Amino acid sequence: MTSARTSPDFVGRGWSFPLSIDASGRFGLVSGDREIAESIRLILGTSPGERPMRPEFGCAVHDRVFSPANASTAAAVADDVRSALEAWEPRIELQDVKVSFATADLCVLHIDIAYRIKGYNDRRNLVFPFYLIPDESSR
Repeated sequence: MTSARTSPDFVGRGWSFPLSIDASGRFGLVSGDREIAESIRLILGTSPGERPMRPEFGCAVHDRVFSPANASTAAAVADDVRSALEAWEPRIELQDVKVSFATADLCVLHIDIAYRIKGYNDRRNLVFPFYLIPDESSR
């Protein structure tokens, strides 16, 4: 007997992002681990207040776009990402969030998210780039 948590239906299906139309003229759908990865990207790419019908949805990381490129900003970004995913993606067990600066450009943060899909012994990771806008007066 398969429980609801270990069934593939537990993950569900959702619209693909960006929205697409398949060969039959229907909206493109995704399922499984791809659906969860797209959900994570959607959460991180949405700023709280952006959705009128659910203003609290999203990740506060966007408030940091003008922050200095330093360890304090990296730690704050990691906290923002962790809080948003714990609040908005109940299908995963968040294992780690690491933020590092790209070696070539200190204005690019790589957010490395390690997670496990609940009900599966399948560890995943996703790297999400986040861009800081440097202070022009310091140049």
